[in-house]
Formats: sequence, structure tokens, C-alpha cells
Amino acid sequence: MQEIIVLCSIFLVGAILYYTFKKKAPLSQPGLEAQRKILQEEVAYYQELTPGEKLRFEEAVRNFLAKVKITGVKTKVEDIDMVFVAAAAIIPVFAFKGWEYGNINEVLLYPDSFSKEFQQSGHDRNVLGMVGEGSMQHMMILSRRELRDGFFNETDRSNTAIHEFVHLIDKMDGDTDGLPEVLMTYKYTLPWLQLIHEEIQHIRAGKSDIDPYGSTNKAEFFAVVAEYFFKQPERMEDEHPELFKMLKQIFEPK
Repeated sequence: MQEIIVLCSIFLVGAILYYTFKKKAPLSQPGLEAQRKILQEEVAYYQELTPGEKLRFEEAVRNFLAKVKITGVKTKVEDIDMVFVAAAAIIPVFAFKGWEYGNINEVLLYPDSFSKEFQQSGHDRNVLGMVGEGSMQHMMILSRRELRDGFFNETDRSNTAIHEFVHLIDKMDGDTDGLPEVLMTYKYTLPWLQLIHEEIQHIRAGKSDIDPYGSTNKAEFFAVVAEYFFKQPERMEDEHPELFKMLKQIFEPK
């Protein structure tokens, strides 16, 4: 009798996990011409590149999609979603030739917002993107609606997918703390920390156009201003010249 109870318990737990994380089979990546068409029509960052840089960006898209699965949870993953995820991963590290993420194997796409417990219904569904921890290590979860909006909407300063990949970059030195040591040289650490402190105070005082979420902590500040930097660089340079200069040194070192 006890063995039957144990087996039933195992079956029940397995069923819960299956239906919670039920995924469609990962898709093969779209063809080269389809990828290029999406990039040319929808990705502003790519549009500004030189012909040679565009070829390198396209190769980076193919390499990323060959190594990282993009799978849907109760949603259909289309070519444009796969290209958008890859573009969001590549944009922050494009200046670093040969870059590879060593801390992600799969990106899960949910149709819309979800809870911290990964639920797509009920209350507290206010999460749009998340880097996995614990049993979800090496995974990322994104809202497909928010993923698309980050590229379709060129008038705002947000791109949730870029935000989450910046967290992954930050995490690669062992700590998600707003200090991306894999990108920064030591001499910029103290100036960067001081700038973070000053800018967070401005946000909290209502004297900044940076998303208030950036004042949560140093890690969120870094991810939020990275979105701003890549979505509206001209505006950031006008509004926050010192911050723009520092981010340019981090993401596009000479």
C-alpha cells in the first residue's frame, strides 16, 4: 500500500511539472533570407550597421540560434520571435567578436506576462522577463508580447529581452550586481559605482527620465540604462552625457 502511495505521489508531481512547463518542440531556425528580412525591417540597431557589420551580425544570429533553443510554453514561436531573441542577445555584446554566452541553453516564450511562480493565470502576473535560477538555471523566460513590443515600438526606451540578456552578462562573473566585470576594466569600476549612486538618487527624486525600476538596485539600474542606451542612444547622449559615455566604454570599448 505504501509503495502505491509513493508511486502515485511521484506521478502527481510529474504531471504538475509537465503541465506547468509543457513546451512545444523547439523549432529549427529560419533561413538566412528570412532572418535578414526580419533584421532589415524590424531591428533598428542592425539597420545602422555597415554592410560588413551586418554580415557579422547575421552570422552571430545563426550561431546563437544553433546553440540556444527557443521554445514556446502555450504559445507558438514564429521566425520573428527567434530572430528577436537572438538580436537581443547579440546587441549588447556585438563589439566583442566571438562572444558566446556560457550561461544559457534555452529561452522559454510565454504568450504574455506571468507570475514569479511561472503561472500564466491568476493574480500577480506582472513579470515580463526573468533569468532562471536554481532548477531553471541556464534558462530565460520572456513574454512573447513584450519581446515583440521591444522591437516594434521604437518610440520608448524599453526592450525587455535586451534587459534580461544584460542581466546574463552581469551574472557571468558570478554576481548579478551591476558590475559587468567581463566587459569592464578595473579602472572604470569606482567611477561606474559612483555614477550609479548619483543617477539612482536622481531617479528617486523624480529628476530623471530613466525608468524608476532602475532605482531598485545596481543590477536593475545597469539593465534598465542598457535598454535606454541601445534603444535611444541619441536621446541618452543629450539627457545623460556622462552616463552615455560610460556605457559606451562598457559596451563599445575602443
